[in-house]
Amino acid sequence: MLQIEHLSKTYGSFQALRDVSFSAQAGEVFGLLGPNGAGKTTLLRVLATLLRPSSGTASVAGHDVQREPERVRRLIGVVNGGMGLYDRLTGREILRYFAGLYGLTRAQADARIEVLDASLDLEGTLDRRAATFSTGMKQKVVIARAVIHDPAVLVLDEAASGLDVMARRALLDFVLSYRGSERLVLYSTHVMSEVEEVCDRVAVLERGELLAVDTVGGLLRRSGQPNLERAFFAMVQARAEQAVPA
Repeated sequence: MLQIEHLSKTYGSFQALRDVSFSAQAGEVFGLLGPNGAGKTTLLRVLATLLRPSSGTASVAGHDVQREPERVRRLIGVVNGGMGLYDRLTGREILRYFAGLYGLTRAQADARIEVLDASLDLEGTLDRRAATFSTGMKQKVVIARAVIHDPAVLVLDEAASGLDVMARRALLDFVLSYRGSERLVLYSTHVMSEVEEVCDRVAVLERGELLAVDTVGGLLRRSGQPNLERAFFAMVQARAEQAVPA
């Protein structure tokens, strides 16, 4: 579902991604783990066709992000922690509008809204203006908007940022329910507990470099650490020691 080969991205003299390669399969919640500045958002923006890589290739469901950007955009849905809504529109109007952008008819859009209402509990948002929404309500509509066209790949970039405990719980439950035999969820975060709960495999990034790709259990075994936070710091320390000249 996702194939990345030797992907790099530079901004002048700054290298945001350095020769990153990995693949992810349908049926997975695949985590991107790293601190702020690790390169997670840059990588996701390349996959979403918002940035062009400096070198290397990436494909989504067999479609190259540079050669077939329009096709890739129809296959993905994107959620991050800072996406806004049209305050004067109701939740239903927002979802119908974006469904139309993806070519859904009104009947198809309304049927899809019913499905999403059942999984995300949108009832409190559908017939109220977005200006009245709480942060959690807004994020539910943002998620519904991202998957209104039932994308094969759902990209979540720090999507739980700023959410209260109830909204965060709803998000994580939806992540687990969305993956399927023909779907992939990319879950980017720096919160270790979220990765431990929802991710099948994880790519660990630090300063634009790929440190490891493994299951959470595999990362713990290879590092000899009792939890993911300690495992992450052990990997970062080991990479730093390798970089020090003898």
